Amino acid sequence: MFKAWREFRKGKRGKFDIQQFEFNLEDNLFGLHSDLANGVWQHSHYTAFNVCDPKLRRIHKACVRDRVLHHAVFRVLYPIFDKSFIFDSYSCRAEKGTHRAVNRLEKFCRQLSQNNARSIFALKCDVKKFFDSVDQGILLGLTRKRITDEKALRLISNIIGSFEKDKGRGLPLGNVTSQLFANIYLNELDQFVKHNLRIRHYLRYCDDFMILGENREYLEKLVGQIDIFLSANLKLSLHPDKIMIRKFNQGIDFLGYIVLPCHRILRTKTKRRILRKIASKHKDLHDSLISPKSFNQSLQSYFGVLKHCRGYKIYQKLKIHPVK
Repeated sequence: MFKAWREFRKGKRGKFDIQQFEFNLEDNLFGLHSDLANGVWQHSHYTAFNVCDPKLRRIHKACVRDRVLHHAVFRVLYPIFDKSFIFDSYSCRAEKGTHRAVNRLEKFCRQLSQNNARSIFALKCDVKKFFDSVDQGILLGLTRKRITDEKALRLISNIIGSFEKDKGRGLPLGNVTSQLFANIYLNELDQFVKHNLRIRHYLRYCDDFMILGENREYLEKLVGQIDIFLSANLKLSLHPDKIMIRKFNQGIDFLGYIVLPCHRILRTKTKRRILRKIASKHKDLHDSLISPKSFNQSLQSYFGVLKHCRGYKIYQKLKIHPVK
């Protein structure tokens, strides 16, 4: 059925009967509903593939039938759990995202430094192999705090247990539910930092988080306290090679941008990657491997990134690739 739909999207209408597709789609949805109602639904196997943007990641894609269910579960669970999350958690949440996270970091820096009148420091940490290390038993226990219906819990348990990196551990990159489960899991860290450590200037995006402070030694002590909490309560650990403390006036690297006292610039690696990609796409355009429309869409997306920083020189370099 879904192969036929792809053929239709590609313009191969001779092989596609829209009425038959609608019938098959309805039939599959009723079949999914019946399996769920009778408690016999089982998650199918994943299709695994690699992406490199910018670093290598292993993606596990569920079949279309299971993805329909994932979205339905996400839509029910999201409003239940989202209201329990702290304001400064920015990954995969409505009206949040990377740019709002960087804006918030900039605001925190101005507040704490009193508009750069005094020196401040930023502690940046990363949870080591987060998605591969999530303990599924702990995650299900956290879910039970707000979901009490046993049928719903069995369904959630089935989705969580559909993937294992090691026995009883791991979430698949590729499921929409994984993003929500990640926030449920790391909300424990957020609550610990905000309420136990009483840190005001803290924000997190997925498994990266940032803490601002006026004293380097104080931030260094926090690293040990946070690592102990992660190990004892979530069976996680901080990545030892990704713990950094920097002065604000040296620039704070976060989510692809460098935040400085008076402006914001792109991270050097991000800039190089954008220029490399647009040059590659321009070559593909010249060789008729992509359409002008596709090229312009990529170009406009990069212009959108540059709107959030001081990027005039990069903007000028991108404009040397005109499209007729």
